[in-house]
Amino acid sequence: MKKSLVALAALAVIGAASAQSSVTLSGVVDAALAYGSGDLTNKTRLVNSAYRSSHLLFSGTEDLGGGLKASFHLEAGINNDDGSGQTTNLNNQTTVGQANGGGGMTFNRRSTVSIQGGFGEVRLGRDYTPHYLNHSAYDPFGQLGVGASRAVVGSTTAFGGINFTAVRASNSVAYHSPTFSGFGVRVQAYLGENADNLPNAGSGSSIRGTYAMGPVSLGLAYGKTTTGAGTDLKSTNLGGSYDFGVAKLMGAITKDAATGFDDVKGWQLGAHIPMGSGLVRTSLSQTDNGTATQKQFALGYVYNLSKRTDLYATVATVRNSGGASAALNGSTTSANGSSNGYDVGVKHAF
Repeated sequence: MKKSLVALAALAVIGAASAQSSVTLSGVVDAALAYGSGDLTNKTRLVNSAYRSSHLLFSGTEDLGGGLKASFHLEAGINNDDGSGQTTNLNNQTTVGQANGGGGMTFNRRSTVSIQGGFGEVRLGRDYTPHYLNHSAYDPFGQLGVGASRAVVGSTTAFGGINFTAVRASNSVAYHSPTFSGFGVRVQAYLGENADNLPNAGSGSSIRGTYAMGPVSLGLAYGKTTTGAGTDLKSTNLGGSYDFGVAKLMGAITKDAATGFDDVKGWQLGAHIPMGSGLVRTSLSQTDNGTATQKQFALGYVYNLSKRTDLYATVATVRNSGGASAALNGSTTSANGSSNGYDVGVKHAF
């Protein structure tokens, strides 16, 4: 019986190998003790993804010949602090799909199939929006944990929870160009999948132009999403970095607008500084809507135990004015109050 099972397993492996040039299972498990304090309430939690996003990834590539390749990417977010999977939004709208909370496994982070060659890559499915990528690329904390840039956190939560394409979009078709002399472009269109006699909610487009050569990296992006009859979300941002060797400086400016809401503007400045067997991360960021202002400072250190395992710690403080009441790590604070927080955790990649 055991020999039969071994033979069947071998046949399955051979069949998979003949179907794909390469198939990979990989992922990240990240957990942290997170504490937040405000002048109203404090909170202590165990969280996931405070340094790197916890996920399980199935990916594969097939060589089609003539310089063409086909590939797939199925990436599921996992809440390893409680064992649940992360849910997803189905069509970029508020009325269908789930945006928050835990659930069964969904490939909410990315689920795409693509064809690529010398012309670039055509990618279909759920994926990051090009206008989000500047946020993660030029934030020293990668938009994760208590140190995530306030410029982005403030803008994505400012519009009553309707900004479902602030990070990813479902039902998208995208083109990624090759790089020419350091220049490249990503263009994406996504569908709300409504009947033609209904408002085209959930549909939109996004574009990002980049330049990367030597120590210099720049990105300019714009995105627009229709949320209903006559209502739109628009996002514009510019980011860049320069690697001096002893430190990598980075920064970004953002402007987000939604019909019926005040414009939200933000900025962030920060750095990565190699130190010992790890990396110091620091940032100063701000967001405001013309009245309410949130300003945050964050400092962290990542210690590399190996190529796959890291220990990390981050502390942050946010100050509010103009009626703002932002708080960190689940705590609450009064209008114009302040909040402090920290993450201490471990990340392992496989």
